[in-house]
This record gives sequence, C-alpha cells and structure tokens, in this order.
Amino acid sequence: MSAYGSFPGSRPRRLRTTPAMRRMVAENRLHPSDLILPAFVREGISEPLAISAMPGVVQHTRDTLRKAAVEAVEAGVAGIMLFGVPADENKDALGTAGTEPDGILQVAIRDVKAEVGDDLVIMSDLCLDEYTDHGHCGVLDEHGRVDNDATLERYAEMAQVQADAGVHVVGPSGMMDGQVGVIRDALDETGHEDVSILAYTAKYSSAFYGPFREAVASSLQGDRKTYQQDPANARESLRELALDLEEGADMVMVKPAGPYLDILYRVAEAVDVPVAAYQISGEFAMIEAAAEKGWIERDRAILETLLGIKRAGADTILTYWATEVAGWLREAR
Repeated sequence: MSAYGSFPGSRPRRLRTTPAMRRMVAENRLHPSDLILPAFVREGISEPLAISAMPGVVQHTRDTLRKAAVEAVEAGVAGIMLFGVPADENKDALGTAGTEPDGILQVAIRDVKAEVGDDLVIMSDLCLDEYTDHGHCGVLDEHGRVDNDATLERYAEMAQVQADAGVHVVGPSGMMDGQVGVIRDALDETGHEDVSILAYTAKYSSAFYGPFREAVASSLQGDRKTYQQDPANARESLRELALDLEEGADMVMVKPAGPYLDILYRVAEAVDVPVAAYQISGEFAMIEAAAEKGWIERDRAILETLLGIKRAGADTILTYWATEVAGWLREAR
C-alpha cells in the first residue's frame, strides 16, 4: 500500500485493460454506413487514370465507376459523391457542360442509378468549377470577379438536370450567398421535392485542396478567397449555418475536416440535422505519403483520423478510403 493509503482510488486504466473492455466502453464507433465515397468520372477515357498525388484514387471511366459503386454497396458504404470531369475542349466561361442533360456528371448519375438503384445514396457535386475554362465556381463579371447572382441562376439549372438524372442528394459547394434557397426553389418547382440538399456550409479556402485540382483537371486561375471562408474565422461558420438552414438545407457539411475539427464541433452542437465532414485530398495525400515513407502506420492513422472526425460530431464522413475502411470494419465485427 502506498503512503497515501488506497490512492489512487479511482483508476481509469481499469477500463483499458483488454481489447474487449475497450470495445465495450468506447464512446464513439465507426460504421460503414458513416462513410461516403467521393468519386471522379472523366469524359472520353477508355481506361481509368491514376491521380499522382492520391495513391489508389483514379479518374474513372463510366464502366469502372459502375464497378466502384457496386463495391461500395457490397462494403456497406452509405453513399457516393460524384464529380464530373469534362474534356478540356468542352469547358467554357459559363460551364455549360455542367447543365447539359448529357454532360458527363449527368451521364454518370444515370449510370450509377441504373447499376445500384437506391442501394447507395447517390450524391452529386453541384458547382461550376470543373466545367469552366477559368476554373472558378461561378460566372465571372466584366472585372473577372465571380458574379454571385448570375452564378445562382446557373446553379438552379444544374440542380434540375442532376435531379432529372436521378440523383438523391445535391451538394452545392460553391459558397455563393443564397445558393441553398435558390436550389431548393428550383428543385421544388420542377417536381423534385424529394431530392435532398447537402449544404457545404463551412467550406474554407484551404491549402489542402491541392491534389483535388489534379483529380478534377482544374483550370483555376487565381484563388477562391473571395467566396470560400477565411481560415481565420470561426463565428462566420455559424452565420453561414443559420442561413443554410433557413434556406432549406437538409444536411450540412464542414470542409476540410481535420484542420477544422473545432468548427465541426460547433456546428454539430448547434443543429438537429445530419452533419457531414469531408476528409479532403490533402489530408488523404499526407497520410499516404508518410505511410509510404514508413513514418507512420497507415491503417491505424487512417482509422484514428476518421474516428477523430466522428468524435468531433460528424454523422457522415466523405473520405477516399470509404470502401476500404468499410471492408475493415465489416471484417472486425
């Protein structure tokens, strides 16, 4: 017995003694249905194209996208977020390929819908940046600035064609003021009342998007600091949140996830709608690169980051590891 009698009388380590004990008292758990797979589909390719900064991630052909959707269903993944990558010659100042019924994203939505039906929640990126020759998320005015209200008109058109293609959820990611309300009206007015909106409520102007620019073959000139949020600001996210909910958002998102866990926690504490977080390309690339160097244990690091995002308040997590991790979780049950 120590000089302090029975000290310590409270021993938290008792609840860490065995794997079974730790599982029993775990406060947070990952489940395959927590995960959403972002996927890129490129127009006009016959073989998937590797993305150099994102090992294991590709720009899909239409056929390989179908296979990826089936694999996600089999692993128990909840949803798939689709990004279209048009041919360079089909980009223009207005991003018209994004609103053509036979544009690559709309075709991909129909392909996945035909392959897996309602077994996977089919989501679509609703933004112009992939389709514009200047790479910005909206229409530019005569001074080269993104015109918020002209862009909203284009978003309304995008919502309609994506809904017509059969999408379950649209994800407006451009951070235009009023985008959720305009999209909600456009969907309702065209008989798509059941299509949900996952609002990119807090999307920060981040250095961690770098590999994504390769993934979508971005033509970006300049930066997006005038419409994406300033990393210095936190209260601003709650203002964006209130506006998105008032305009009709069904779910809300924080992006990126890892560097903004404080924002994710604030958002999750403030709402009674589902909260998503996007573990973005730079977060993915850092872990893969460090693991390739042998500096960290890859699988443990992946799970730890995902669990941290879940612990901070995310109900669903968009991650490029979704199908792989869902397989691990199913095997561990």
